[in-house]
Amino acid sequence: MSNRPSSHLRLTAVDSERAVRLDLHGDLDHDNADVLLETVTGELAAHPRLRDLHLGCAGLGCVDSMGLSTLLMIRRRTDEAGVLLHLEERTPALDRLLTITGSLEYLTAFPDRAARGTSGSGDSRADTEEAVPDRPADG
Repeated sequence: MSNRPSSHLRLTAVDSERAVRLDLHGDLDHDNADVLLETVTGELAAHPRLRDLHLGCAGLGCVDSMGLSTLLMIRRRTDEAGVLLHLEERTPALDRLLTITGSLEYLTAFPDRAARGTSGSGDSRADTEEAVPDRPADG
């Protein structure tokens, strides 16, 4: 578990070999969006067997156009890596923004796992989802 300090956005990460959860606390805006994108890019590179990326949005405040752009970029990068993106505990404000911009379905739909570019290793375990890592304890 690690905390990434920022003046307006704090990320808390819990990871395993096949699943990463990042809880977002604060604003995802022009000043802070790069923190999230860099963290996600690093997690994708550090976990080559990653299957699921969970973004916990309950603590998310303001999301501006740069924040939305970052979420769209994260979706493209997870798709390229064959990783499912989960936007969890979305706030009403985030859902409204995603609905108004027409990006809700794109950011929350799950592509067919067979078409995700996963390796054809023949390992039947590759199609089973690993449990989401537990949320870190407050403290």
